[in-house]
Amino acid sequence: MNTNTPHSGSKSARPSGFSLTDWMPKIVLAPTMVIAIVCIYGYMIWTAVLSFTNSRMLPSYKFVGWEQYERLFNNDRWMVALTNLGIFGSLFILICLFLGVMLAIFLDQKIRAEGVIRTIYLYPMAISFIVTGTAWKWLLNPTNGIQKLMIDMGFVNFKFDWLINPHMVVYCLVIAAVWQASGFVMALFLAGLRGVDGDLIKAAHLDGASTFTTYRRIILPSLKPVFFSALVILAHIAIKSFDLVQALTNGGPGYASDLPANFMYTYTFSRSQIGMGSASAMVMLGCILAILVPYLYSELRGERSEK
Repeated sequence: MNTNTPHSGSKSARPSGFSLTDWMPKIVLAPTMVIAIVCIYGYMIWTAVLSFTNSRMLPSYKFVGWEQYERLFNNDRWMVALTNLGIFGSLFILICLFLGVMLAIFLDQKIRAEGVIRTIYLYPMAISFIVTGTAWKWLLNPTNGIQKLMIDMGFVNFKFDWLINPHMVVYCLVIAAVWQASGFVMALFLAGLRGVDGDLIKAAHLDGASTFTTYRRIILPSLKPVFFSALVILAHIAIKSFDLVQALTNGGPGYASDLPANFMYTYTFSRSQIGMGSASAMVMLGCILAILVPYLYSELRGERSEK
């Protein structure tokens, strides 16, 4: 008997060396990875480098330390942009969350024509911010918008000139942004509501809890992950808002409605101050990371706890 004969149930050894089947996924993904590394992370690093230089119309690599950041925070226009971001971001997030939750609860009551109403609420999110800004620019224009309509209807003392009022124009941005994004938040919460365990709701009703108490004490607290996700998405939209401002107000009157993204674009490409524009871009990146890092940490910690 030949003792070197392999057992009938043993697997044959796989040949070593290059296998096209094993390497095909890596080959397909390689160009995308290279483009992402170069065009995203590479340019982020380059922008960070330029923020420490005296670059103006063209990049210059004469390092000046934190001078651009000092100039940035001593710039009145930048401080106006930061103030506007605080007002716009906080109101945009809070109102969108409130309306999104209310609309989701309304649709969760199994009303008739739910699909049609849901589509109407969600449709504005399918429109670009350029279109939204242009449409609301017509509506808020004092000469031919809502103000003129109300005056023509007989309300001669009606006044709604926020679009040309430096102290109120930022609230025009809030109105347009909330109109577009609240339906998306509604969709997030509606999906969360539909995923709540029905037995918990039935048990609460059996215990005599009202519908309001059930939502306040049981359903909404169980949607904390949805709240956090919506908060991160809305904050990200608020920080990088650019096209809405350009279409609706173009930063005006003057620079009263500037946001950091518009400041960065103006100083980098219109005023030929690449160094200061890069510094403002890095501050915006820091704001986004301050939101994303806790979110990613929470997600990773949740995955580890499940394991």
